[in-house]
Amino acid sequence: MKLSIVIPCFNEKNTVQELINKIISNIYFPKEIILIDDCSTDGTRELIKEKIEKLVDKVIYHKKNLGKGGCIKSSIPFITGDLIIIQDADLEYSPKDYLKLINAFKDNKSKVIYGSRVLGKKRYFLKNFSSIYRIFFNHVLSLITNIICHQNLTDAHTCYKLFSKEVLYKILLKENDFSFCPEITVKISNLGIKIWEVPISYSGRDYKDGKKIKLIDGLKAVYVLFKYRYFVK
Repeated sequence: MKLSIVIPCFNEKNTVQELINKIISNIYFPKEIILIDDCSTDGTRELIKEKIEKLVDKVIYHKKNLGKGGCIKSSIPFITGDLIIIQDADLEYSPKDYLKLINAFKDNKSKVIYGSRVLGKKRYFLKNFSSIYRIFFNHVLSLITNIICHQNLTDAHTCYKLFSKEVLYKILLKENDFSFCPEITVKISNLGIKIWEVPISYSGRDYKDGKKIKLIDGLKAVYVLFKYRYFVK
């Protein structure tokens, strides 16, 4: 079983090389790494060309910034793995957790496995107010997602989403930005698939450290959930 690791990347020159090194040094089963540079302007693209391109299986260079969903859509024609996982280019998520998601898939828990940042933990475990603020709204979004999609998720908007190639190829993705997350969840739900969660580690960063998702993305997520559940198939 081969894992395709899809990495959208925008302005992550301080983290992307360390992330790639972690994947290479910690993941020993068959894999391919597909890295998408989303028209970075901070030197990330130059770093990829100079040092990272030779370490991965495929690099896609966008001519303009499209967003996370746009990166994932660009990767689909190049995916050859049986399983696909989404990996952000920062260091908030640990590749060591891949095995947890893959084992849940192998145990036939579901064809779609999400890595939950809060499952089995105290939800408000961070002292930083802005972090607690984001956790609160993520909790609200997860509740809304569960109601609309008939799921039972603790962390609907986690980065770590693993699904079989069979499932991915049944879904036509439309959204280009962070709305990829609610879009994929609602479209998986529209297929009648129950999503299984496993607990993962998480080291969140703040906006001053490069975090990009904002309140407006959360509001748009709600719109996208309703859009693809009730109005657009």
